Amino acid sequence: MTDTPGTGLPQDRPRVGGSAPSGPTGAGTPAPGGAGTGPERRRYFSLRAGEWVFAVAGLPLALLCGAYALAVVYAGTLLSLTVLGLPFVVLALLGARSLGTPHRLLVGALLGASVAPPAGVPRPDGLLARGRAVLTDPVAWRTLLYLVLRLPLGVLGFAAAVVLPLACGWLVGFPLWGRLLEPASPPGTRLDVLSVLLGLVLAAAVPGALRLSATANRRLAALLLGPARAQRRVRELEAARAVLLAENGDRLRRLERDLHDGTQARLVALAITLSLTEDALDPAAGPDLARLRTLLDRARTQNEETVAELRLLTRGIHPVALDGGLGDALPGLTATSPVPVSVRLDLAERPDEAIERAVYFCAAELLTNVARHSGARTAALAATARDGRVRLTVRDDGRGGAAPGGGTGLAGLAERLAAVDGTLRVDSPPGGPTEITAELPARL
Repeated sequence: MTDTPGTGLPQDRPRVGGSAPSGPTGAGTPAPGGAGTGPERRRYFSLRAGEWVFAVAGLPLALLCGAYALAVVYAGTLLSLTVLGLPFVVLALLGARSLGTPHRLLVGALLGASVAPPAGVPRPDGLLARGRAVLTDPVAWRTLLYLVLRLPLGVLGFAAAVVLPLACGWLVGFPLWGRLLEPASPPGTRLDVLSVLLGLVLAAAVPGALRLSATANRRLAALLLGPARAQRRVRELEAARAVLLAENGDRLRRLERDLHDGTQARLVALAITLSLTEDALDPAAGPDLARLRTLLDRARTQNEETVAELRLLTRGIHPVALDGGLGDALPGLTATSPVPVSVRLDLAERPDEAIERAVYFCAAELLTNVARHSGARTAALAATARDGRVRLTVRDDGRGGAAPGGGTGLAGLAERLAAVDGTLRVDSPPGGPTEITAELPARL
């Protein structure tokens, strides 16, 4: 393990994914939410209206759909030995699949959990083939399981939203109810005190119970109502492929433009200078030594500028620093930052070349954002590679408020990491500090 103090990276460091600058704060642009943000900090007694409405209004739907699912399971079991069994199960699964849509909409509208719709049922040719496709459709069976599990969750959520507050009110007001029913009863009995204390304890438990119910419903919907694991994997790979194709196309176009407008023009100028040098060597008039010296100095300068430009262009394709691995590349990356950066490395194994490249450009992107937008005085970079996983963490003491969003650097960075099965987690509360963690597999 090594600790190396450093100081950031140049402003022209190649950016990851061709993404735009990431906003004025932290390591990215402040945005209202966004995938990949860190755990949301909420006060214990803060409740959203949608959570309460979902617990109350969602109960009738949970009862109806749960009764449907239980009836399907019961009737399907009874009819399984008859000729009507398979057709009944096929129709029942199609009905269960369609009932998943209102639940996804309700979870998205009231709980703020966006659940992607699953792929449609395959429609092969032939009635028997279609029935077989429905019977083997994992989405339909998972939706049926969701309807069964949603029933007890709906009852518990309704109890937390309605029954528990009513019980709290009854317990807190128990001394009053006792005086109204029995005016001659002695005041301030031990039972009165215990009922009030119990009511206050239950009242304090209401927000936690409601939020726990909402969290359970979000996770259950994400687990059972979304696409199957194989379908999600296919979608992720398709999205990653589209990002890589677009990114590589943009990179090739930029490289072609830079070569045509910059390097080619410098080479043409160098050729012209060499032609003028040849003219200065005309043996008829004798060589003009002063002019030769000037032209040679100009040619040398043009050659150095062309070589420097070519090095800059090739740096974004494969950084030379990575030839020695991340242990050599990351300290060098932080060596010229205007923000002091401490480096902590624990690289027990060397990842694949593509993973090293992704980690290097991720670090370059995050350190660039720290230097340009965070207002930080110090930053820290930590990288570990062991047990088949690579983790990169960049932390700064800037103003915070960074979050991925459409068109920001963090969004492009998350897409680039997804192409190699990586994830990006952002924890950047307003006021700071900002901590961004990228985690990738060491092998593709």
